[in-house]
Amino acid sequence: MKKEYNPIYERNTLEFVTVALEFCTLVEAPGKDGQLGFVDKAAKILPLLYLKAVLLTEIEPDEEAEIEQVVTEDMYETVRSRIAGLLGEKDVYLETFHPDMQYSDTPVAAFISESLADVYQDVCNFISLFRQGNEEVMREAIAICQSNFRSFWGAKALSALKAFHAVRYDMDDSLETDENA
Repeated sequence: MKKEYNPIYERNTLEFVTVALEFCTLVEAPGKDGQLGFVDKAAKILPLLYLKAVLLTEIEPDEEAEIEQVVTEDMYETVRSRIAGLLGEKDVYLETFHPDMQYSDTPVAAFISESLADVYQDVCNFISLFRQGNEEVMREAIAICQSNFRSFWGAKALSALKAFHAVRYDMDDSLETDENA
């Protein structure tokens, strides 16, 4: 008897889970390695998270499924404020792909901390659902995460990565190490 195919246990899914967990751990405690350590790790994990999300097997969401979201406003704000506090003035960057840019001559400011908190919200919700071990919920978690990736957090991750690149490599000497933080 042939076993039914289940994308939950695919290599790409399990690798996404691993990277997503690493990302959540990083942004929940951003000051652990100082400013330079955080920027360096984030600049490495964001492209990996993006890649692993792209490689997930396409799953259609169940429109009738009711999935609980675990990331509260307080959790979101805690992550955002910790990152903002760590990055200080390096938190702000100019967003060139913001929808309002086409109607404005004024640059649109964005914040790395907010972009990362946005990514965190969807990725952490995914991890929490996936940990439940219920295959139906796990499938739906993948489908929701993919949908949110395409419509929202994938672009947020790329914007934050571009900002991290500038912080990490254009201003290398101005980053604080853990001894200075």
